[in-house]
Amino acid sequence: MNQLRKWFPHPMLSLILTLVWLLLNNSFEPGHIVLGLLLGFFIPLFTRSFWPEHIRIRHPLTLLKFIAVVLMDIVIANVIVAKLILGRNDSLQPGFMRIDLDISSPVGISLLANTISLTPGTVSCDLSEDRRSLLVHALHVEDIEAEVARIKQRYEQPLKEVFS
Repeated sequence: MNQLRKWFPHPMLSLILTLVWLLLNNSFEPGHIVLGLLLGFFIPLFTRSFWPEHIRIRHPLTLLKFIAVVLMDIVIANVIVAKLILGRNDSLQPGFMRIDLDISSPVGISLLANTISLTPGTVSCDLSEDRRSLLVHALHVEDIEAEVARIKQRYEQPLKEVFS
């Protein structure tokens, strides 16, 4: 097992990199498969010293559900943001939200912040020094408390299950 870990320090990352390469190229030609496998092999191998901890996914099905929710939210948010920016701009209610974090895993916090930024209309602005709260800006937010609760329930809770 140690010998295998030496050559494949992050097997899940290798698999994800290979799949992402194939999806980005929209091709499953043999050349792209070989190049994707090479990228999936060499990138984790060369970057293993940058990973301070071994990433352990405790509930992979929860992670898959999380990815599906995020992808759906991105599509819906794109439509909402398009309506907001193409409509009357005087109705926008931009605002900052502070989200008190229950998740403590550095990878989980990073994924949460990136997920928020990937969703159109919101961006993660700052993580507190103690890593206990995240400052988020929203293009349009009517009820800050409800939006914070939604982010915690839809994004933070699944990530907490996966990485804690």
